[in-house]
Amino acid sequence: MLFEFKTPKNETKQIMSDVASGKLENTTFEKDCEIRVCELTSAEHGRITSSGNNSIFAALNSVNGSVIIPDQGAWHGFKQIAKFLKKEIILLKTDLGLINPNEIDELDIPDDSALIYTSFAGYTAEQDVKAISKYCKSNGITTIEDASAGIGDEKKILGSCRNSDIVIASTGQPKIINVGSGGFICSNDEKVFRESSLPLKLSKTNEIISSGIYEELKSVERNLQVTVNATNYLKKHIPNTIHSDKRGVNLIIRDDDSKEKTWKLKKVLPINRSGFITQCPNYNRVKAKAISIEIKNLNYNCLQKEYLDEIISAINNLQ
Repeated sequence: MLFEFKTPKNETKQIMSDVASGKLENTTFEKDCEIRVCELTSAEHGRITSSGNNSIFAALNSVNGSVIIPDQGAWHGFKQIAKFLKKEIILLKTDLGLINPNEIDELDIPDDSALIYTSFAGYTAEQDVKAISKYCKSNGITTIEDASAGIGDEKKILGSCRNSDIVIASTGQPKIINVGSGGFICSNDEKVFRESSLPLKLSKTNEIISSGIYEELKSVERNLQVTVNATNYLKKHIPNTIHSDKRGVNLIIRDDDSKEKTWKLKKVLPINRSGFITQCPNYNRVKAKAISIEIKNLNYNCLQKEYLDEIISAINNLQ
C-alpha cells in the first residue's frame, strides 16, 4: 500500500489553469478570496499574500515593541523574520510547545509587544487560544496566530480574529489550504494593514494563486476535521505520543532511539516523498528525542482506517 502526499485538487488545478490561460480573465478571484477568508476568520480586513512567510513579515512589521516567540513547537521563520526586522526577541518557556499564559508573567515585556505562535504546538497539540488571548488582551500584548494548520476549525476557536488580534496563514504545499503558493493575513484592526502597507504591496499575489485558494476554501472545514480525526485515531493506538489528549494534525512519539527508529520507519512505510517522518529534537516540533509523523502531509485518501492501521502496526512493531 503506497501512501501519497497531499497535492492540490484537480478542480483547483483546472481553475488555476483556466485563469492562467485567460479563459476566466474577467473574474475577481482575489477580492472574492479576501472576502471569503475574512468570513472564515471572523475578520473585518484581510489580504492575500505571496507566501506564509510574507504574511509573517507583514504581521511582525506592524509590531512596535518586542516579539515573544515560543521556545519550541513554533516555526523557525518567526525568529528569522523578527531578526531581519531588528525586533527584540523574547523566548517564552513552554511545555513541549504548549503555552501557559502564566509563564508570560515571568518575562520583562516592553509596551506594544506581540506574541506569535502556531494554532497547534508542533502541529500536534491545540493551543489554549482563548486563555492566551484573554491574558494578552489584559496585558496589552498583541496576539499573532499562525493558523496555517488551524484554518477551518469547526469549533471556531482556532484561526479566528474573535480570539487572536492577527491571523496569518500559508497556503503552500502541503497545507490545510493546499495550493502550492500564497498565504493571507487577517485582522479586525485596520492599523495592521496601514503600518504594513509597503510589505503587503511587495508581497502581492495574483489571480492565479487567488483562484486556487478560493477553490480550496470550499472544503477547508472538512479537510481539517478529517485530518484531526485521523490523528486522534492514531494517538489512541500508539503509546508514548506527546500531548495525546490534544487535537492535532500530526503525532509525536517520544523515543530515546529516535534517530535509528526514524531511519527504520522510512524503510518500512512506503512513502513516495520525504517529509512524512521527522526526527526530533526539532525546534518546529519539540526539543526532545522523538519521532514526528506528519499526518497533515498525506493525501486525504490516505486517511482511511486501512492506511492508519498500517501506520499503527509499523510504529508499534518498533516499540
